[in-house]
Amino acid sequence: MNTLVIAEMALDQPASASLEHLAVARSLAGEGRVIVLLLGAQIAAAESLIARGADKVIVGTPSAFDGYNSDAWTACAASVANEHAVALVLAAHTPRGADLAPRLAFRLNGACATGCVGVEQQDGALHFTRASHGGNVRETLRFKTECVVATVRAGIYDALPVDAKRQGEIVTLSPAPASRVRVIERKRESGVGVRLEDAKVIIAGGRGLNGPEGFDVLATLAETLGGVVGASRVPCDLGWCSHAMQIGLTGKTVTPELYIAVGISGASHHLAGCGNAKTMVAINTDKDAAIFRDAKFGVVGDYAKVVPALTAAIRALPTTS
Repeated sequence: MNTLVIAEMALDQPASASLEHLAVARSLAGEGRVIVLLLGAQIAAAESLIARGADKVIVGTPSAFDGYNSDAWTACAASVANEHAVALVLAAHTPRGADLAPRLAFRLNGACATGCVGVEQQDGALHFTRASHGGNVRETLRFKTECVVATVRAGIYDALPVDAKRQGEIVTLSPAPASRVRVIERKRESGVGVRLEDAKVIIAGGRGLNGPEGFDVLATLAETLGGVVGASRVPCDLGWCSHAMQIGLTGKTVTPELYIAVGISGASHHLAGCGNAKTMVAINTDKDAAIFRDAKFGVVGDYAKVVPALTAAIRALPTTS
């Protein structure tokens, strides 16, 4: 079975989620080929994907593919998928992947499964597991189409180790396919540092922060722990923080070593994005909040008092050499 992975870039490197999906493709391909479509990247990035399990990388350099264009990307991906007769296309469950996947599935006369947390082969057929009914249950899908396009959440699989001796083919695309879409302007989200998907420590805030000022308190704790700040859906919808910080069923999926949920009730659609954290700590004034059922440690109290006290206590700890 030939498989196509549509890779994304993060800080001039292939995104960690794309490396995970490459491992999935490799495990499913058998004697088939794993092809990667990498648009808007340099050749060096393609070489790293060969070392991670790709048989062929088709690169669209930044000069030809300057940023995401749904029309051009869909046309390009469809052409590659048809040329290599792929049965499975994998993309990251990001805004870009969620926009591209259904368009591509329609173009290929195939099926589409979004937000998958599992892709496996059983009895010669592909099965796709994803959250359903607001994250309360999981469903497993099987399609009768010849090709399936799936977006897979990050942090579910492990990437393959680097094998510098692997050989593969690299092809450069130029120019980009003609597009009916013209991008007028792009605005990049402000902020630098570790991405939520790659963070080992996340301090996430919810409705219980009672306003945008609460995220400043969380930021101080995150800085102390070397982590980043995330959020549940409500603060993002209320404009207290950027939607880029949203974690959950309709946001990002994270798998940190430590996840501290502050003022978050613990709704299933939020836990769908953070439930695989190795250690979860909950801080909430409501002792009956659902988040305490999933947290390993819990503190019932006002975050405005608990979080600064926790920050001060951590800073007072002796440093290790």
